[in-house]
Amino acid sequence: MNAAAAPSGPITVGAPAKINLTLHVYGQRADGYHLLESLVVFTDIGDQITATAADELVMEITGPFGSTLADEPNNIVLRAARLLQNFTGRKDGAHILLDKNLPAASGIGGGSSDAAATLRACGELWATDPFQIPGTRLAAELGADVPVCFYRRPAFMSGIGETLDPAPQLPTVWLVLVNSGHPLATKDVFAALQGFSNPMARSVFKNLTDAAGLAAVLRDHQNTLTVPATKLAPSIASTLAALENSPYCLLARLSGSGPTCFGVFAGEHAARTSAALIASREPEWWVVPARVLPEGEP
Repeated sequence: MNAAAAPSGPITVGAPAKINLTLHVYGQRADGYHLLESLVVFTDIGDQITATAADELVMEITGPFGSTLADEPNNIVLRAARLLQNFTGRKDGAHILLDKNLPAASGIGGGSSDAAATLRACGELWATDPFQIPGTRLAAELGADVPVCFYRRPAFMSGIGETLDPAPQLPTVWLVLVNSGHPLATKDVFAALQGFSNPMARSVFKNLTDAAGLAAVLRDHQNTLTVPATKLAPSIASTLAALENSPYCLLARLSGSGPTCFGVFAGEHAARTSAALIASREPEWWVVPARVLPEGEP
């Protein structure tokens, strides 16, 4: 598409929740960045970015969690749009609407996915290709999770987040996401980390045929950040217990740096039944059933 054919908008792009099924932190570079390896998937719930042509970059935030970002004038969404401007030399503006459905600072990549969706939406609006931007630059300037959120497919993520390898086809899985409402800053969790894990074994994720098989493999892996995150937010222990004690739950884990936890379920009925039960017992918690998006589904 050339500049003359650029649409005026609106261009709407989903920003799906990112889930770290595994997260092994195995070292730290001299510049302070941690080295990690993770199996990442995305779900059918998330935020939404809508971009419309404008004279300058402006941002509007709506949605159930929009108020949590009201005091962030240099939001990652605006930084992503500026990065695309600077990289491509475009001077176009945009009115960017963020519909914030995911809790902020929750370990499910909300901000990173918003940034990635902004690159896609503004790229289409400005008739420019955001895929030219190297993953190393995305990770360094916007955050370690942005490259995988831009890729938005099941993937093994490694290094500081910039190295991506396609994951093997995974079986159909449903999750229940639970957040008790206590935000955690990723930098604080990494600062509290003591000790590292071994790199994860990737080959065991091949040829899995059902959710029970995936859960069995995941039991032999971990999230290295669970211990430091739980020290900072003790409610994570209660969240994990609520999932583990719910019917049909095959496995419960922390996602990313938390505090959102997820339970693995074999199907939609099992996930929705357990989600309803947890929500009835803990009405102040954010509890959402979600389908894991398979390979090839945007």
